Amino acid sequence: MPIKKVLVVDDSPTERYFLTELLTKNGFHVSAAENAEEALIKVKAVEPDLILMDVVMPGQNGFQLTRQITRDPGTQHIPIIMCTSKNQQTDRIWGLRQGARDYVTKPVKAEELLDKIAAIGCA
Repeated sequence: MPIKKVLVVDDSPTERYFLTELLTKNGFHVSAAENAEEALIKVKAVEPDLILMDVVMPGQNGFQLTRQITRDPGTQHIPIIMCTSKNQQTDRIWGLRQGARDYVTKPVKAEELLDKIAAIGCA
């Protein structure tokens, strides 16, 4: 399934802007959410092909939201890439156990992220 629509979930306006600009310049249609509540609304409304998920957010964190999305029969088909400053191996393992397809640490390297998106789109 080719990836065209991406939902960026991050409470940082700077990160949302950076990721939106990067993805838009590379031909993706991008929606953004700043917290889990907004993300759940947009997942249903936008039906993204991919979600880039921050971990550290107020309220429900990215690990919890990833688990919720990947266990819901209506949204479990949407791949998630964790995109976070949490750079410990245990964080990565936990993110993947919650259902994320991949894990990228901040600061995000544009080429690495685009390669990971391409790999998911070709899977």
